[in-house]
Amino acid sequence: MQQLRHCFLLLGYTLFLLLLAACAAQRDVPETQPAPASAVPIRATTTQLNPRQPCTGRFVSHRLPFATGTRLREIRTYESNGAGLSANDLDGDGDLDLLFASIDRNSAILWNEGGLAFRAQEVADPFTRSAQIVDVDGDGLLDLLFSRRGLGGVGYWQNRGDSAAERFVATPLPGVESYAYALAWADLGGDSRLDLVVGSYNTDLKQNGIATPETDDRAGLFYYQAGAEGYTATRLSSAAEALSIGLTDVDGDLRPDIWVANDFGLTDSLWRWEDSQKGWQSIAPFSQISHSTMSTEWGDIGNDGELAFFSTDMNPYDTSPGTLARWLPMMNATEEPHLAGDPQRMANVLQVRAAGGWRNLAAYRGVEATGWSWAARFGDLDNDGLLDLYVVNGMIAENLFGHLDNGELVEENQALRNLGQGNFTPAPEWGLGATASGRGMVLADMDGDGDLDAVINNLRSSALLLENRLCAGPGLEVDLRWPDSANPFAVGALVELVTSQGVLRRDVRASGGYLSGDPLRLHFGFHAKSELQALRIRWPDGALSVINELLPDTRLEVTR
Repeated sequence: MQQLRHCFLLLGYTLFLLLLAACAAQRDVPETQPAPASAVPIRATTTQLNPRQPCTGRFVSHRLPFATGTRLREIRTYESNGAGLSANDLDGDGDLDLLFASIDRNSAILWNEGGLAFRAQEVADPFTRSAQIVDVDGDGLLDLLFSRRGLGGVGYWQNRGDSAAERFVATPLPGVESYAYALAWADLGGDSRLDLVVGSYNTDLKQNGIATPETDDRAGLFYYQAGAEGYTATRLSSAAEALSIGLTDVDGDLRPDIWVANDFGLTDSLWRWEDSQKGWQSIAPFSQISHSTMSTEWGDIGNDGELAFFSTDMNPYDTSPGTLARWLPMMNATEEPHLAGDPQRMANVLQVRAAGGWRNLAAYRGVEATGWSWAARFGDLDNDGLLDLYVVNGMIAENLFGHLDNGELVEENQALRNLGQGNFTPAPEWGLGATASGRGMVLADMDGDGDLDAVINNLRSSALLLENRLCAGPGLEVDLRWPDSANPFAVGALVELVTSQGVLRRDVRASGGYLSGDPLRLHFGFHAKSELQALRIRWPDGALSVINELLPDTRLEVTR
């Protein structure tokens, strides 16, 4: 009877995907975009997760052997943007390693040696902004990627394997020549190769001698399509103040769209592929967007099969007289006039699908104001089957906050617990309210015990690892491998964990958030009394796989 029930689950899911594909097929798609296929064979191996430390109901803070911004005597606007980081298993030992960008020194790898011990190794790529770990060339080895301060472009460090004299070697990306600030990777062309989207930060270019970036052929937003001999560039826009780029399916056609978070008065932009004649077209599905958008994020926060889209901005979470006195001088000096019909608002925005389109429900759902907010990530922090939200805050700029000590606006990072149905409430009891002026951030299981930890690249102080010691439910972690493709880590795959509690959904990403990269390893949390019924995988080419035998507190490696 149990096997029969799983067969019906698989049949229903297959019919659902075929219906979605038929809807998507009503408009033209590139010839390389594959149609959903039938189930494909897989091999799954299970590894027991590490035992957890005794729970305390709070996160425990650990300083990491890395810091950025500490060499600068004065931090002004644009240095204040800081840098990002990424987490992935670089050496294949099962532990997630860390890659940090730095605005004032060499970048660095922090090799995870287990037990939350890390060994630092410099990467001779200084003055970087974004840090990502991506298998660029599809050889099954994870490479290092950076965007660089000033007029630098993309830095690519190819992984030659641990037997090489130099494991990571600086290597050109043929055809990629634009200025770079925000980076994002996904298979946008449907041929399994990972394509690249690059956005410049034009205001910063002006500080580096490019008086009119919009007339410079290297500035703006670029789509680089990967090919056998290199990359083919398409310039989507000459205007860009890109701090974050999300590659995710906004319009529901099973293809990634390009979602760009722009700073200042330049509105965020969204691009979808129309057909081989029209190419990428700008769309504007949202009636309200953040003004100075710093981070993009998305997730199924209601466990209802619908993605919500979140963006961060500057909006104080505390409106007491003392807080407003710290904010107002800056706000008065930088306030920009808003024209009638301007969709921008200086607040976080949460896009939720409603009848007739999208609605901004950030205020209603409790996530509109989280401070001077940079990175924001959804993740199930308390392993209850619901995606929570973590946002890192703070600002340092002598020219904006000269009225404050050290030119710094000190704020607490904000943890918000999902109450169900995508409604959130502050969770200060979790101990995630660090005040070290965070910028890039990732949520990842750094000690391999089945719950999410937080790692933050702070500005002008040591990076932090916040170890999860909540008294939480069990977890399940999933690594996907597709070795016979140009996308060996299955970036773009959609994975659903079917439980008696409901269906939990995750997607495999190579990049995301503020100048950072997400782990390829997926994390699911759930109540201890939940029954694990099936794991359903839709691979990037539309093929399906289902696993019915699942154990809690394990890591599952699924190879196609």
